[in-house]
Amino acid sequence: MRADAFDYDLPREMIAQHPSGERSRSRLLACDRATGKIEHRRFSDITGYLRKGDVLVLNDSKVFPARLKVRKETGGLIDVLLVQPLGNGAWECLARGIGRGRSAIPVTIGEHSASIGRDNDGLVISFASDGEAEEVIRTFGRMPLPPYIKRNGEDAPEDFDRYQTVYAKKRGSIAAPTAGFHFSEELLDAIRSMGVDIVTVTLHVGIGTFSLIHAETLEEHRMHGEQYVLDDESRMFLKEARSMGRRIVACGTSSVRTLETVFQANGNALPAGKTELFIYPGYAFRAVDALITNFHLPRSTPLMLVAAFMGADALRKAYEDAITGGYRFYSYGDAMFIS
Repeated sequence: MRADAFDYDLPREMIAQHPSGERSRSRLLACDRATGKIEHRRFSDITGYLRKGDVLVLNDSKVFPARLKVRKETGGLIDVLLVQPLGNGAWECLARGIGRGRSAIPVTIGEHSASIGRDNDGLVISFASDGEAEEVIRTFGRMPLPPYIKRNGEDAPEDFDRYQTVYAKKRGSIAAPTAGFHFSEELLDAIRSMGVDIVTVTLHVGIGTFSLIHAETLEEHRMHGEQYVLDDESRMFLKEARSMGRRIVACGTSSVRTLETVFQANGNALPAGKTELFIYPGYAFRAVDALITNFHLPRSTPLMLVAAFMGADALRKAYEDAITGGYRFYSYGDAMFIS
């Protein structure tokens, strides 16, 4: 299947640059896969689409301030995105402005010294120790907002709160599981009071999720691995719920990938590990019955997952309706409920 079949045009002004005033006041496009019906609501109306006995699955991964601005000896600045720790003060990273040479170059962040060099798998920034790396992240790190959020180089203080779900607990993501942005504590309490059980999984969102597909066909694309955890108690609960015919509602494509990774083996796969699962049209879902998600970039892996879940034609129709209706797109944008 050609990747360019999932291109679409979006007016720039529809890319949300800031979060909505209240989390649950964002808009909701509700799509029924069986009938093709589309309804326009507020996210707080999600209680009308959930029902007693449902199991809502949330990704509790926490975004950390992974962006650093470092200075070269020449005085030039480099934007660095930390990806994952390698130990002994070293971090896999992404950065622009680094030459192809194999020699590491010295850099500074405030009073801290480091070096950036290449290894076989990409770029690595090295600090004196893990402790110093943590101090740099704590003191100088900025939230890893995606590049389509343009603030003239300035972050808003609200990003440390709003580029994060209210239930985030386990640090490790360099991009947020954005479908969860729309839940407030009050809305989650209301959902529990309906008789909906809430289960958390963990998938640390990395470059596998936000890297766009550059291959001509979807079959050629290979996902970068991302770490997931589904504890044994939650796994058994979900396995029993599925056997009882209860509906599993996944919040976010990262939750879907975690569930599908584990339940490809009927729930008997490893409860923790690294998943490289790439879901695109033609995939047979085993664990998820309904999906809460945001609107995604063209040629992105989350867009392919949604196309697989609801059908490519239905996806195009829903996105056309959203664009015509003036919905806000991408990380700080509005949401969909697909049943």
